[in-house]
Amino acid sequence: MSPETIGYLCVGLLCVLLMAGVPVAVTMALVGALGMWWGIGLAFLAGQFTTLPYAVASNYAYAVLPLFVLMGLLAEKAGITDELFRAADLWLRHLRGGLYQAVIVGSAIFSAISGSTIVNAVVFTRIAYPQMIKAGYDRSLSVGCIAACGALDAMIPPSITMVIYAIITEQSVGQLLVAGIIPGILTAIVYMGGVALMVRLKPSLAPGAVPRVPLRERITALGLLTSSVVLIVGVMGGIYMGYFPPSAAGAMGAFGVFVIYLWRVRGNVRGTLAAALIDTAGVSCIIFAILIGGLVFSRMLVALGMIDQFVSLITAVAGGPIQFLLLVAVLYMILGMFLDSTSMMVVTLPFIYPVVQHLNIDPIWFGIIIVKLIEMDVMTPPVGMNLFAVMSAVNDPKTTFRHVVVGVVPFLIMEAFVLGLLIAFPELSLWLPRQMLER
Repeated sequence: MSPETIGYLCVGLLCVLLMAGVPVAVTMALVGALGMWWGIGLAFLAGQFTTLPYAVASNYAYAVLPLFVLMGLLAEKAGITDELFRAADLWLRHLRGGLYQAVIVGSAIFSAISGSTIVNAVVFTRIAYPQMIKAGYDRSLSVGCIAACGALDAMIPPSITMVIYAIITEQSVGQLLVAGIIPGILTAIVYMGGVALMVRLKPSLAPGAVPRVPLRERITALGLLTSSVVLIVGVMGGIYMGYFPPSAAGAMGAFGVFVIYLWRVRGNVRGTLAAALIDTAGVSCIIFAILIGGLVFSRMLVALGMIDQFVSLITAVAGGPIQFLLLVAVLYMILGMFLDSTSMMVVTLPFIYPVVQHLNIDPIWFGIIIVKLIEMDVMTPPVGMNLFAVMSAVNDPKTTFRHVVVGVVPFLIMEAFVLGLLIAFPELSLWLPRQMLER
């Protein structure tokens, strides 16, 4: 049996095991090991399993991943999210649909502190949703807005999704994080404009505007943003200016949030810190297990010669870079209905990234496109993780899963619009990283 045939059989087995519900990390490592042993030999298999897991887990550059997770968890416990929402509410409540706008602005700023879309969605559901229902806001659009704004965490740095892409494709974490700033801000602006248009066309989505808060009170509220601004400027400014690598920036950010937590919180500090560290370790171990399994699988594909055949096939079908990007977008929209974002990248990038290199597509630009697709996938039913995250935090029996599905549809349309802009104008993603390289 030829190596290519063995590779195709392994891909088929991968699909069968994934549909059967076997964990992604186990499936990819098992199928990758089987393909290496069957198609190449036991010595090659032993060599890969001896070196690869340690190489991934011990790589200093990858330490940024658990540090960003810890940063977000501590930020929630320090009460930073409450401050962000309160400040945004005081400045925007006089607008019709002001609470929608406050959620968008607050989530966008919190995204620059937390790297997890799920944490963002859960936190703002707890903080904002009860106030929105009490004020008479539309139930569906409220939960849809919170779920969609939580997805901003995938694009606005620090982003766990970008770190995972960088690990798989061996790209610069710093350049990717900086590249996400303009697309992330652009998405938030489109959200704000879209929501403003919706409440104008259909006034029943939000109650009438309330009186404007006095200027002195609004200026005072800006003081609530001081700690967040310091963290954001310290972490991203240090990366952009080249003062320290992303791993050190993650450490500084996590330490900064911890100092803020100690300053504000009284009580069982040791217990809270221990819980945050345990949660961080759990999330990080799951992600690293998936990454190691995916790398085993991808090396098996390369060793068996499947990647070269796949590149030739996709190049012939796609024709050019834009057609290829549209093909990838369709693929991710379909897969996003069934797989979580990490698993999807680990499964697909070993196949499609060699095509990116063959077509001379900028890997940083392509990374932003992938992250935007992931951003859409985490709120796409039936397996959009943010939809379930919001429902898990909603303490309201009248709110059903149907509400969040209906409410997130307008934001998916806005996301598609932003995706089109990012594909049409690559400089939206590449201008900042290029300025960074010139320094």
